Amino acid sequence: MSQHVTASLRATERRSRTLTHRQSLLNLHSSGQRHGQALGRKKSSVLRSPPSLTIGSILSKTYYNVDSHQPESLDWFNVLIAQTIAQFRSDAQHDDAILDSLTKALNGTSRPDFLDDIRVTELSLGEDFPILSNCRIIPVDEDGLGLGSGVKFDPVTAARDGTRLQARMDVDLSDMLTLALETKLLLNYPKKLSAVLPVALSVSVVRFSGTLSISFIPSNPSQSTPTMMAFNFLDDYRLDFSIRSLLGSRSRLQDVPKIAQLVEARLHRWFDERVVEPRFQEIALPSLWPRKKNTRGPDDAIEEAEFAKPGSHASHGVEKRS
Repeated sequence: MSQHVTASLRATERRSRTLTHRQSLLNLHSSGQRHGQALGRKKSSVLRSPPSLTIGSILSKTYYNVDSHQPESLDWFNVLIAQTIAQFRSDAQHDDAILDSLTKALNGTSRPDFLDDIRVTELSLGEDFPILSNCRIIPVDEDGLGLGSGVKFDPVTAARDGTRLQARMDVDLSDMLTLALETKLLLNYPKKLSAVLPVALSVSVVRFSGTLSISFIPSNPSQSTPTMMAFNFLDDYRLDFSIRSLLGSRSRLQDVPKIAQLVEARLHRWFDERVVEPRFQEIALPSLWPRKKNTRGPDDAIEEAEFAKPGSHASHGVEKRS
């Protein structure tokens, strides 16, 4: 089966799963089984009460029309993301933390007894950067479902139904992110360690394209939950791998198709189960209120350098003043 046909079948399966989930949500809503409203918290008697904050008022005050606003390029954001990734790659060259974490994860307690220790032989974090584009803001319901094509945004209906805003953007990456491993298969029949089969495996991500969706979930004071950022990918993504394998020490079998198929299927399942709709990831957002402990200035670098010099108070166990 060709790579294109396999990708098409996976996309069809993902789409079917998404449609089934949406239908179950519609059935749940039509039966009236909706989540109860959160308990209200006591308002401050000092702070002036702002006008009622709704999706409609936010869009109005930011001059954004969800029905006619043109998608944005995100060129400036791509530059910031590229700098962050470049710094991460540079840090990885001088720090074995990522290698140690990978090795520890691969050799976890759940490793089967027929598999020897796994050793990372190559790790490449790539050279290119993801390109984000075509960013647009769309209204979605409380379950993250869009209003549907052709449906105009209505502020009154949005306020009543708990509509929130979601940013969607296209993501495209063409690179070579590689992880190569070596291990041994331990054949324990008819007796323990009857034979040992060396195995080498190299997995590379060569292309990813998809649609990333990001939205904010407001805090819930009654449950002491912070404001969350939720993100996932729509089910129409494309993820291509290059997988190479080598079995044996003398009569070596190279690039066994079945192994590549099994590994690729497992990687796709891992990705789908974590970050592809209807599943999503949540990240708790910190408070953005300015705090003294987070303040930095030009004198801080000089003070820290002086503090770290031999013979300073630090070497005598004197703590730095906060």
